[in-house]
Amino acid sequence: MSRYILKRVLLAIVTIFIITVITFFTMNAIPGGPFNSEKASSPEVRAALEKRYNLDKPVGEQYIIYMGNLFHGDLGISTKTGRDIAQTITESFKISAKLGGMAAVVAIFFGIIFGSIAALMRNRVPDRLIVFFSTLATAVPSFVLATLLLYVFCIRLELLPVWSTEKPNYVLPVISLSLYPMAYITRLTKTSMLDVLNQDYVRTARAKGVMPWKVIFKHALRNALIPVITYVGPMLASILTGSMVIESIFTVGGLGSKFVTGINNRDYPMIMGTTIFLAVLMVVMNLVSDLVYKLVDPRINFS
Repeated sequence: MSRYILKRVLLAIVTIFIITVITFFTMNAIPGGPFNSEKASSPEVRAALEKRYNLDKPVGEQYIIYMGNLFHGDLGISTKTGRDIAQTITESFKISAKLGGMAAVVAIFFGIIFGSIAALMRNRVPDRLIVFFSTLATAVPSFVLATLLLYVFCIRLELLPVWSTEKPNYVLPVISLSLYPMAYITRLTKTSMLDVLNQDYVRTARAKGVMPWKVIFKHALRNALIPVITYVGPMLASILTGSMVIESIFTVGGLGSKFVTGINNRDYPMIMGTTIFLAVLMVVMNLVSDLVYKLVDPRINFS
């Protein structure tokens, strides 16, 4: 397993390097710059700012300087706020991680439960209802759902308060963020569970008189979770960084909103910092999900 992990780590480093190259050069290829919108700035002030952030140098040289700083743990300074990018990501990720963590737990927990129920009660009323609502949740975009929940429960009915930094309410953002992955996990669990229930070892366990709950949880569900784990790894990475649209709708000051603001402001260091952070998180979660395979099914051989 150690050889497999080392190979995956090396592959992850190459992947992150390729992402930094594509992001950096694509970002700089777009016409304009972070200081073009500063209409009040004189050409001298703009030139000084570009020199401060090395924007007056060729793009290739800018990339070499950036990567040199990155290897020393320096993500740079925001061109708009002047704050350290690493500090901004750390502070913003705490909010996104809390919101995304709750949404991930809700999506995984209820997705597995509903998917198992739908498989065990196939072609019955519970199965049809679960399939209907999971299909509806998959079809409705998250920003439409978030806007609808905000309008109904906060504005019309006034049952829940609008997001506030003093008294944050995570109910509506968590629902909006978790509904799509929960619906996807539900359908994935149902399909996988139906396939496992028809396997010979499940039939053998039932023929031996094993308790039904033991057949389901020890034999069927455990093996049915392998495709779910494949999806959960990348899902956790994306959901933990916070949904950009959901955070913007509920004015949650998380990492997603900082990323959107960085794109709008052409804040190159912020865009690069958040992109690299998301890439590292995605790679790590994929590696973790692969290792969890071995815990769920010891028959899997990494060699």
